[in-house]
Amino acid sequence: MAFGSQSCQFAVIGAGPYGLATAAHLRGAGQDVRIFGKAMDFWDNHMPRGMLLRSPRHGSDIGDPTGSLSLDRFEAAHSLRLPARVPLEDFVRYGRWFQREALPDLDERSVASVVPVGDTFRLTLEDGDGISADNVVVAAGIGACAQRPETLAALPREFVSHASDRANRDLGRFAGKRVVVIGAGQSAIESAALLRENGVDVELVVREPRMRWLSSGSLLERLSDRFSPFRAPGKIGPIGLDWLIEHPRLFTLLPRGLQDRLTYRATRPAASAWLRPRAEGIPMSTGRHVVAATVQGERVQLRLSDGGERQADHVLLGTGYKVSIARYQFLGADLLESVRTVNGYPVLNGGFESSLPGLYFVGAAAARSFGPLCRFVVGTQFAARTLARFAKKKRRARAAAAVAV
Repeated sequence: MAFGSQSCQFAVIGAGPYGLATAAHLRGAGQDVRIFGKAMDFWDNHMPRGMLLRSPRHGSDIGDPTGSLSLDRFEAAHSLRLPARVPLEDFVRYGRWFQREALPDLDERSVASVVPVGDTFRLTLEDGDGISADNVVVAAGIGACAQRPETLAALPREFVSHASDRANRDLGRFAGKRVVVIGAGQSAIESAALLRENGVDVELVVREPRMRWLSSGSLLERLSDRFSPFRAPGKIGPIGLDWLIEHPRLFTLLPRGLQDRLTYRATRPAASAWLRPRAEGIPMSTGRHVVAATVQGERVQLRLSDGGERQADHVLLGTGYKVSIARYQFLGADLLESVRTVNGYPVLNGGFESSLPGLYFVGAAAARSFGPLCRFVVGTQFAARTLARFAKKKRRARAAAAVAV
């Protein structure tokens, strides 16, 4: 396994929206880039068929350096007209078109390990091949960070699964069965709706005292979109806060405690208003949670916090994600010890670089340093542009220092 024979300035791990956007911007800035992973794999193989994007259409473009790879351009190239709420399948097609246009040399192999060696990094791929990189960008997404409540985590996967598990790509597999869905966010509610539409007897168990529905198309929102200079394509949070979130340089000037409170306000469990009609009639047990769970025969027995009990053929967890870079198995213990973290998130500088020089993180892993924008597709433009500009300045500074010596 020879590492010296293959090298690059930047290795990007992950080929979802953030990986694609970052690699495209780095390449546009003249960097020697290699990107690893299957294009849009998490979206295609870990999201249920029939899902619609929560992000509005105008907040679902993957950032590219020239603005020529937007959803509008994708439509024009394929003679399509996508609906306002973009179907998952079309978004996957868009992402793969973006990849073919911007990064046709994508390496679909996964990265097995990343090891720092002096001022560079040694990457070992799934087939044992190796590559050296001056810099590594981790754009591995949230797939490894699915959150499973302790009371349910130990049960066999045939009885309890997370909404992002690959097996749940086709929720029709539960047709004719009874499924209890845990959660109060978009994933839980949309999964429940899709389950019922596939002939499943479904019930929601919601810890929150009531369901929250995100407003959509209000008069104030329409006026803001039309006349306000403070437009927020991604609509992350209520009007006003959404604009602040989509300008991380301003958002991160706020005191840390206020950032955390505003982040919770913008991302707390809620579902889009357009889902509400599809959820009508689905039983919802609010203000309670599962305190015990056992498998009895071919069914799961649940005991709730109010003393009630439920039986189901399966429990589906729409319980979201808890970011921790320690869950990225390709990052070894020695490397992780060199990265400063807070609550699992890496602490990043203004260019998305961690405390280990040359190691960068984008996407949800960057949310503590740049705010909740990095959890959404609309954040790809900011993250990719910022990182590429930082890397370019860093390269120029090194070149100047070398000349001075």
